[in-house]
Amino acid sequence: MPKIKTHKGASRRFHITGSGKVMRVKGGKSHLRRRKPKRTRRLFDETIPVSSVDRKRVKRLLPYGVK
Repeated sequence: MPKIKTHKGASRRFHITGSGKVMRVKGGKSHLRRRKPKRTRRLFDETIPVSSVDRKRVKRLLPYGVK
């Protein structure tokens, strides 16, 4: 059985935790950041879980659970 290729764009954008959650970084992190409030800029730094609807789609792109 041949190996399944990992989607390289997805491997850079998402990572899977030890418990199996798929985490992502919020978009708009660098664009026009100076004029945003400090609270908003701080919220961009945290990673958030992918919604349950998209989790199956992302896991298909990352067959081996890219770190």
